Amino acid sequence: MGHLYALDFDGVLCDSCGESSESAVKAAKLRWPEIFVGVDADTEAWVLDSMRTVRPVVETGYENLLLVRLLLEIRRPQDQNSAVSKGLTVEGILESWPTIKPVIQKHWNETDREALVELFGRVRDDWIAQSPIEWIKANRFYPGTADCLRFATSNLYIVTTKQARFAALLLKEIAGIEIPADHIYGLGSGPKVEVLKKLQGLAEHQGLTLHFVEDRLATLRNVINDSELDKWNLYLASWGYNTESERSSAAGIPRVQVLDLVDFCAKLK
Repeated sequence: MGHLYALDFDGVLCDSCGESSESAVKAAKLRWPEIFVGVDADTEAWVLDSMRTVRPVVETGYENLLLVRLLLEIRRPQDQNSAVSKGLTVEGILESWPTIKPVIQKHWNETDREALVELFGRVRDDWIAQSPIEWIKANRFYPGTADCLRFATSNLYIVTTKQARFAALLLKEIAGIEIPADHIYGLGSGPKVEVLKKLQGLAEHQGLTLHFVEDRLATLRNVINDSELDKWNLYLASWGYNTESERSSAAGIPRVQVLDLVDFCAKLK
């Protein structure tokens, strides 16, 4: 008997908001150079600061590009392209992103998800190639998580919407850990509910107690709604990219345990 932990990466192990926001600004400048004409340092700093506020809405990295452009329009309402963001606030993004996202994608003619994914990945690859130390320093592991991973006796898997090569690089360079490639399920591995089904179905995992740690309540709800995943113990990472409202909601769901960082590290050890 033993334990298997499926861990989200961003918002559970790694605070990557600084890096993902800067990468998104770099990518947005390539995608829409015209909207950055006349943007001063103060405006760009405001966008980067506001990205941390809206980070809880991001499910997949490419959405950061859309958020950068939307925040820029909110900051510069005089721009001719701002009709779609008229009256919108940073708080409004937090409350209504699932509704806002398809509207702005259509309005901006940015419905090609794969093109945005490719651009976001390419910008990160270029940044790593040109300034690897700078890119790595733009990320940080939450206090204690690296040590927990090093000394954990449980079976560990990373289940993330981040591209696997970036998660593996950060685990190696910051945490000093090399997790086998087949233990990292990144972007392109399919929905997380399907990855969890695959993990629970493997012969070597039979008899193990299953745990899934995630910082997005919506993802945990997806697991709850799939009866095939009833064996999983579910945890919301309170230190991750979620809001007080989401944590309060999670506390009222019997299957979800709201974890703090100290308890999480204790469980892994």
